[in-house]
Amino acid sequence: MRPNQISLETAQMISKKLNMPLEHVMHTPPHILMEKLNKVENSDGSEKKDSKEE
Repeated sequence: MRPNQISLETAQMISKKLNMPLEHVMHTPPHILMEKLNKVENSDGSEKKDSKEE
């Protein structure tokens, strides 16, 4: 399988957000990366909403 065709900066950003090694980010299929990013973004958004409601 070919590595993902994304820039180094994008791969580093994804690696930090998902807390994954850079090598894993480069070899994880793109649809799985997008799914994981959506989960992280949604959980961050719900935490922010909860703190605003209090």
